[in-house]
Amino acid sequence: MNIINLSENNSILNHYLKEIRSVEIQADSMRFRRNMERIGEIMAYEISKTMHFVTEDIQTPLGIAPTNVIDEKIVISTILRAGLPFHTGFLSYFDKAENAFVSAYRKYKDALKFDIYIEYIASPDISGKTLIITDPMLATGSSMELAYGALLTKGKPAHIHIATVIASQQAIDYVASHFPETITTVWTACIDPILNDHSYIVPGIGDAGDLAFGEKL
Repeated sequence: MNIINLSENNSILNHYLKEIRSVEIQADSMRFRRNMERIGEIMAYEISKTMHFVTEDIQTPLGIAPTNVIDEKIVISTILRAGLPFHTGFLSYFDKAENAFVSAYRKYKDALKFDIYIEYIASPDISGKTLIITDPMLATGSSMELAYGALLTKGKPAHIHIATVIASQQAIDYVASHFPETITTVWTACIDPILNDHSYIVPGIGDAGDLAFGEKL
């Protein structure tokens, strides 16, 4: 399984990472959402480099221009609700992609222990297609696994791209052992070392859904 950490090479991506982490800047929810979109756009561009292309002859006003274009059917899937701005960035670049949405949430048994539940899925047929599953925070990997299991009820993809902004090392290891190795690629903007007692990534950013859309009850 390929694990691609984009922050290993310096780029403008690091600037947006700085802004979504900063407690001062992230207080501006509109700016936080836009930065999530920007990271999604950058990651979509990087993923596009790995896809299969074919040459099409394009008629211009003055002649024919051979142009290489993506030759894959793409489905962008998002884990609600935190993933929506990140998803938007991907859809801005893969604008002809189909879309899928899965809800996953933590139901706490006590202050520290929780189960993860899937309650909603809306998805096209994903059989033989390139599936991009976006979730800005990959903390334990359990939500990603459950979302993927739900999506498999809609078919078997040809390739899986797991896209996240910040992952914990624990989640990277979990995904590597629970997803099909030969067809899965994990893309992350950064890998943080640990989880705290509440299974939040440290140093992380906090709750991405709350930062994007406001606190929930």
